[in-house]
Amino acid sequence: MVIIMYKIRLDQDIQPLSEFRSKVAFYFDKVKKTKRPLIITQNGKSSAILLDVSEYQSLIDKLEILEDVKSAEEQISRGMEISHKDVKKKFVRRS
Repeated sequence: MVIIMYKIRLDQDIQPLSEFRSKVAFYFDKVKKTKRPLIITQNGKSSAILLDVSEYQSLIDKLEILEDVKSAEEQISRGMEISHKDVKKKFVRRS
């Protein structure tokens, strides 16, 4: 699985809330088409991010994989690893 996060274009992907409000449909379409997030500012500071649903799901999938890797590393450091040979035996018994 390849997960690509499109880079933000600072000149196009940061908009004040007032601009966002006046062109909501335009920005929804833009985020969907470009797959780039839109940073919405309020009082000159970043306040929210509008993200395409498929891009959000990709981030969640990537995060879940990273959490699994971290969990596996913690189990290995506690001596809870299982050898390939033992795993293979368990699967053969189930067949």
